[in-house]
Amino acid sequence: MSTVKSLSEMPRKTGSLSKHFAETEIGALRKDLRGRIKVALVYPNRYHIGMSNLGFQTVYRLFNNLEPVACERAFLQEPDKTASGNIRTVESSRLLSEFDIIAFSISFENDYPNLLQILKKAGLPLQSSERKFPHPLIIAGGVACFLNPEPISPFIDCFLIGEAEGILPGFFSQFLKTNMGIDDDRPRFLKILAQNVSGIYVPQFFKPSYHTDGTLRSFEPTCDVPEKIERVFIKDLSQFATTSTILTPHAAFNQSFLVEVGRGCPRGCRFCSSGYVYRPPRFRPYQVLEKSLKEADLLTDKIGLVGTGISDFPEIGELCDRLLQKDARISFSSLRADALSPGLLSVLKKSKTKTATIAPDAGSERLRRVINKNMTEDEILQATETLVGIGVLNLKLYFMIGLPTETMDDVDEMIKLCKQIKHRFLMVGRAKKHVGLITISLNSFVPKPFTPFQWAGLDDLKLLKDKIKRVKNGLKKVANLRVHADVPRWAFIQALFSLGDRRVANILTLVNHNKGNWAKTLKASPVNPYFYVYRDRGLDEMLPWDFIDHGIDKAFLATEYKQAMEGRVSPPCPMVPCNICSVCGGGGA
Repeated sequence: MSTVKSLSEMPRKTGSLSKHFAETEIGALRKDLRGRIKVALVYPNRYHIGMSNLGFQTVYRLFNNLEPVACERAFLQEPDKTASGNIRTVESSRLLSEFDIIAFSISFENDYPNLLQILKKAGLPLQSSERKFPHPLIIAGGVACFLNPEPISPFIDCFLIGEAEGILPGFFSQFLKTNMGIDDDRPRFLKILAQNVSGIYVPQFFKPSYHTDGTLRSFEPTCDVPEKIERVFIKDLSQFATTSTILTPHAAFNQSFLVEVGRGCPRGCRFCSSGYVYRPPRFRPYQVLEKSLKEADLLTDKIGLVGTGISDFPEIGELCDRLLQKDARISFSSLRADALSPGLLSVLKKSKTKTATIAPDAGSERLRRVINKNMTEDEILQATETLVGIGVLNLKLYFMIGLPTETMDDVDEMIKLCKQIKHRFLMVGRAKKHVGLITISLNSFVPKPFTPFQWAGLDDLKLLKDKIKRVKNGLKKVANLRVHADVPRWAFIQALFSLGDRRVANILTLVNHNKGNWAKTLKASPVNPYFYVYRDRGLDEMLPWDFIDHGIDKAFLATEYKQAMEGRVSPPCPMVPCNICSVCGGGGA
């Protein structure tokens, strides 16, 4: 039987940093492991990053909601001098090797090297082919996996492609039926899984072949398993509440109770994978959210609403009315500058929100048409005035550099737009007798699978650095404005993992051997990373992730790519059944 730790049961802090995390949590689930399938759910990064991820927390609860399963959490080790060399679970401090299953929840490609580091510290062979009973079964899921799992496919026994709510019951039902813990024939078990459970991808049952130019020629099953892996998709989110399971002061949202409003976004920004792999967009009914908010009321006065398109929630008015009735501090994961309704503004004002984020994404209106970001300069400037006018002290502006077709003129337009925003910010702030800070966040564009830009390559690293330098120089004399930029070389690594095929696993193995030294690894790698990162792909090329079926017609994405190159915008998803992208009407590529 599971137990939830209350505030009164929290022990005092001990010397170990990992123990301190456990002692400051509210809501951790602890089940008796005896007689149950023991699962170690691993987030391949530090504790504070993993516990800030609502998807990770949700899967933790879903595992433990299954009676035959007992799930505990583990993370990449903290830089804690008191910690041992072994990775242990938070709940019982057991070694990962003591579990039946190690399940990786992976949201970001740059965490792939951490996966190998964790397997190595657990004393397990890195390659799936070298593991056998009694080694734990290694599975993986999360959005990074159902975009492109191939760069880590040699290290994973099986992937869960799609939404966990729809996959896990069938997975564990089959696990119990085949009695895998006793039967040492792991390939047989994995074959039964692949044949009988939707969304299961077992890499060892597929073989790629390549043309002489290095492009993919074929990707075919080697045994009787489905040729295409259909993503598992929950049509009706009202059946499942997606909320925080554990509150901790060591997460990014600091004791906030997170509530997922919906999944997907109707806007169709051409760089955003969430707008495509979660099609069609789905929102929870207000009644379901009301129940989640009542749960939050019992735990904290901090509530975070999560979703890619919260502003598009059909019942946003009712939701705002409910939030205004409570003495709670509300934050939103994303709000569009062109969709700041009176209700949303009232909630922000009552919550005394001090910082808000606007995401123009591109500096010029021309480039915003390319990426299908239907937001005008006037709307951005009006949003600035409106937010500062209700008492928001600070603004964060999110931009991307290196977008397809971007020129230095577009970069200069970004500088100009930031100065115009600062002017409006200052004008309204002075009238309100407060002047805060504007933070510019510059992020290198990385092409993503299942988006119209999946055929594009990364911008040249030197050019990215030049663009960052140009923005910083152009804004350095503007008071109360700071520019933070990512490091382009990490965008290079992310693009390698995002766009790579199975051969990229060799680079991962090498960087693990080199203890994370990427310069040494890329120099010595027998696999050419530039082939994956910089090259524009032909629209007729077979892509490493084409074997995954998200229901989207590849021809639709190609049409969107062509329209992007022509600077033409497309309408948003109508959120009613249609045949535009084939998700609703079938016929995915």
